[in-house]
Amino acid sequence: MGRLQSFLREYHPIVHSLVAGTVFVRAASSMSMPFLFIYLSKNTDMDLATIGLTIGAGSLAGTVGGFVGGTLSDIIGRRRVMLAALYLWVFVFFGFAYGESPWFFFLLNVLSGLCRSFYEPVSQALMADLTPPDKRYRVFAMRYTAINLGVAVGPIIGALLALQGDALPFLLTGAIYLLYVISLQFLLHFFGIRQIEGQKKEQITFKKAWDVVIHDAAFRFYIIGGILGAIGYSQMSSTLSKFVEMTVPDGMKLFAVLMSVNAIVVVLLQIPCARWSEKRTPIQSILVGNLMYALGDLGYAMADGWILFILSMAVFTLGEILTFTSSDVMIDRLAPEEMRGAYYGAKSFSNIGHFVGPWLGGILLAHYSGSVLFTTVAAISMLGSVFYWAGDRAYFLRTGHHISRRHAG
Repeated sequence: MGRLQSFLREYHPIVHSLVAGTVFVRAASSMSMPFLFIYLSKNTDMDLATIGLTIGAGSLAGTVGGFVGGTLSDIIGRRRVMLAALYLWVFVFFGFAYGESPWFFFLLNVLSGLCRSFYEPVSQALMADLTPPDKRYRVFAMRYTAINLGVAVGPIIGALLALQGDALPFLLTGAIYLLYVISLQFLLHFFGIRQIEGQKKEQITFKKAWDVVIHDAAFRFYIIGGILGAIGYSQMSSTLSKFVEMTVPDGMKLFAVLMSVNAIVVVLLQIPCARWSEKRTPIQSILVGNLMYALGDLGYAMADGWILFILSMAVFTLGEILTFTSSDVMIDRLAPEEMRGAYYGAKSFSNIGHFVGPWLGGILLAHYSGSVLFTTVAAISMLGSVFYWAGDRAYFLRTGHHISRRHAG
């Protein structure tokens, strides 16, 4: 009990509420959105290409929406942007349950992508606002663990609910988001977030934020590294399933096992990896993480059976654990205090890799082989490390010290 009380006192109550809320909202969205393709194919006259375009539109909107939402939170406050995004998200999920027109579904998915791109970077920025610098790595690690806990249970619940009715997962997701935003609004008011935001002195504009971000050489290198990393990471949710199916008997069963291995490794090893990373610099963690990505991809390239695929996924997931949280810390180090929201939002530009990755992966898999595909993305992951290093160098030339100060003071 004493350790629990100490843990609760270590971070601001809003930080705890955002981390806990992340579990519920990610579980809720994961029990509905992964089934959207199937839902639209069964309940509309849309062809498969149109459904794919509709779903992709959400990611495209989120790529540019992150910077807009993050900068807006620097201008008018985190609280307003977060609450507006969550209330609009409630409308989106109920809209999926009751909508009929293809254009309406297209609009809903664009809004969903915008809501995610507004809420998630802004909530990260607020966590950083309320946490001392030496504790931010642990906060980002807790958030990442919360995301994976939600994603681990959400699809299972969604599959069971879908058996009761196609629209039920979307209705329940909307209800959970509504309860969450109402409770979050109360907590933000109760703990005086409006007053904290009112203490900001410097006036931010979209033009100023854009000028600062676009002329930040270190950040540009960081984004290029993120794009290259996303090209490799996106294969897990695109070409890997097809390659596994082509390589081993009962490939779809193996792919389901691989997704479970990914979630289990994250939950089991997040804390040990966080402790290891806290003793090192952010860029060291990212470089090791990219090496794990590359080794995992090379394992896929050579795999011809279940054991090597599973081992490769475990190694690949170590890379995911090390890079995801450390990249948040690097953003925190790069961002001027008054523009933290803009920088967290601009990180979404790296999602370009999630568009290029499946397209490039599909070409390589179709015209060459899975071995060529995963050897290529392994090389791309290592190339990303060069750009992260270049970003650290550019930051040093500008400021006289490295981005990669140690996590803890």
